[in-house]
Amino acid sequence: MAKIAKIEVKEQDLLTSLNGFFKSLLQDGDLGAVMVPQHLPMKNAVMPTLVTDPEKINGADPLAPVFPLNAAKVVSKLTRRPTGRQVAVVLRPCEIRAFVELVKLKQGTMEDVILVGTDCYGAYGNRDYPRFTNGDGHNATLRFLQNVTSGKGTAFEDFDISPACKACEHPIPENADLLIGLLGVDTGNHLLVKANSSRGEVLLEKLELPETTEPEERAKAIEALVSDRIAYRDQMFTETSEATADIEKLTSYLANCVNCYNCRVACPVCYCKECVFVTDVFDHEPLQYLRWAKRKGIIKMPTDTVFYHITRLAHMSTACIGCGQCTNACPNDIPVMEIFRTVAHYTQKAFDYEAGRSVEDEPPMSVFREGEFRELTGGKD
Repeated sequence: MAKIAKIEVKEQDLLTSLNGFFKSLLQDGDLGAVMVPQHLPMKNAVMPTLVTDPEKINGADPLAPVFPLNAAKVVSKLTRRPTGRQVAVVLRPCEIRAFVELVKLKQGTMEDVILVGTDCYGAYGNRDYPRFTNGDGHNATLRFLQNVTSGKGTAFEDFDISPACKACEHPIPENADLLIGLLGVDTGNHLLVKANSSRGEVLLEKLELPETTEPEERAKAIEALVSDRIAYRDQMFTETSEATADIEKLTSYLANCVNCYNCRVACPVCYCKECVFVTDVFDHEPLQYLRWAKRKGIIKMPTDTVFYHITRLAHMSTACIGCGQCTNACPNDIPVMEIFRTVAHYTQKAFDYEAGRSVEDEPPMSVFREGEFRELTGGKD
């Protein structure tokens, strides 16, 4: 049975208690560093920080309803080569799942990393979060959590958490070494810390936290949240499939794309060191544009926008974990996440594969299975 302990919450302040927990990881956990999101003085930003001095953990806030980047790529940079010291990284569930995919794509390793995951209620877009905080990120997080746990929901004024979060059916970091639980927990009193692996159990033993049990309400709370998100997700799939059902609709859907490639840069599992779309292959000669325009009488500039997104879909749909950073990074608010998540759902379903579930699951395109897709290739089973 998994070892479960608790982080005692004092004066109803989860964040101060979490800061103490992260400091204890460095002090008592025999770790080289802890990577944790912290409030920074620059515009009250919440960004990953790599900390080796426990006294430098003062503004840690992995529960902030903001998601400026998927930190899986940062963890991959920390783990590409052995360091000889373990690093604990505090991540959202979708960040852990993205890192799992990167490990399978040989972009990082699990060898020197301890994954610490938190239950996730979702996050606002990068543009909306500053309005929600009104300059006070610490208390804004506490207010957000109070609204969610009291039944008031996540909507604020004229905006809500991102569609990616509303459609995420994985709010619990089940594949973390240490899971910090909020759902179904009396967070005014304590938080759960659950060891999901032997490494997590060893670390939890060193921290000497008081033991506890998982409350019965937790399973019900998780089930209710996941049910709501699946309903939203399935409706999103239906609407997006209709909106992109043919080439004309797809072209209209992507009409505002300016080829900035922000979505590619922001995607945590898009790992190519050199993208074909920024090579000479797509550095067309001036005369080529005139030929295309002559053929049709008119062409949209810049060109290759639809081709770019279709190519990314072909490359990434088996690895997409639905974090929504592609949409978050788009300057023209194109619902990129919706189409990638929709196509990824059906692609992964066809291969009986779920991105980010386990490092033991082999990526579909890396495995040959005789007899696969007979309905397309013909032949007998």
